[in-house]
Amino acid sequence: MFKKILGIGGGVCFLSFIFFSTLMAQSSPGLPSRMFWTAYDVGSTGYVQTAAIADALMKKYGVKIRVIPSGTSIGRFLPLLTGSATYANMGDESAFYIEGLYECNSMSLGPQPLRQVLAVPFVTIMAVTKESGITTPYTLKGKRVAWVTGASTLNVKAIATLAFGKLTMADVVKVEFPSYAASLKGLIEGKVDAAIAGHDAPLLYELANSPRGCAHVIYPHQDKEGWARMQAITPWLSPCLWDDGPSFTKGKPDEVWSYKYPNMVTLEKTSAQEVYALVKAINEAYPLYKDAHKAMPFWKAEKSGIPPANCPFHEGAVKYYKELGIWKPEYDEWNKKLLAHMEEVKKEWEKLIAEATEKGVKEKDFPKMWLERRKARGWMGEY
Repeated sequence: MFKKILGIGGGVCFLSFIFFSTLMAQSSPGLPSRMFWTAYDVGSTGYVQTAAIADALMKKYGVKIRVIPSGTSIGRFLPLLTGSATYANMGDESAFYIEGLYECNSMSLGPQPLRQVLAVPFVTIMAVTKESGITTPYTLKGKRVAWVTGASTLNVKAIATLAFGKLTMADVVKVEFPSYAASLKGLIEGKVDAAIAGHDAPLLYELANSPRGCAHVIYPHQDKEGWARMQAITPWLSPCLWDDGPSFTKGKPDEVWSYKYPNMVTLEKTSAQEVYALVKAINEAYPLYKDAHKAMPFWKAEKSGIPPANCPFHEGAVKYYKELGIWKPEYDEWNKKLLAHMEEVKKEWEKLIAEATEKGVKEKDFPKMWLERRKARGWMGEY
């Protein structure tokens, strides 16, 4: 009997805890009571950050959020398409998908109407061994550069770095690796001279303590032509100054670049009221997640709510960022320009789909036609 009463009492206490926790949670008009987000795989920097944000929102507002991890870009995107998730925390792939590239170049998919919710800046580098003597992109000629099979987000940055230095993959020795980690181990083992890496990747600390030493490529900010060549391939990369990581010296920042990772996107059709409520909630919950990871300060609106980004910002997000006073008139122009480009891409896609259907073009042959059409228009292609 005592155990039975204790069980009932325990249940009542648990329900009371939920009840009072719900009462203590603040309300946020427009914020859904339940949300599904996608993110990078468990253990990744992107997942850790995303999960910390979700936990903070659950504590502050009582909203239930399920984070769906995926190790592939298409795995992070498809839940948006099927409606099983409303928000995706992505990398470079969101920039590819608005163009209808890579996984989205099939006749059944095509350019996607993605909108940026927020875009967290993250510094990535082309890591090199000190013994290689590599300093700027121009000094990569003849060197061994890592190529990770199936990793478009890494490889496109390598190509863009080479373009900065007026080089292509034909000017270097391509060394293929099966994974990101393997490419960085290749630096330590002396199999390769240069590889794209997060500025604070654990394996770079190993490289720094090895006889080969750790360094990184410098992208001189005054080299406007070099930056133009690079951004023609990866327009979402931005120049920045950075001084943190095994190849950097604290207090003496180097000229490198950042991109948006993770960058939260949604579909154009997501209501403006909901997106407004979400970005406001994320910004106001900052004290609850600020210590979860050293990158969390970059989630603050003044860092993550401004262009350039991978996609045009959603109108709901823009409304909040304007209220905060961080959204400038030139950002409106940036947004409008990208929206206009997306409309052109959509029209060209629909036109080509009609042509291909009329001619009976097979699904497997269509991507080549699309890339040729994009090249004719002077648009970004695939590597």
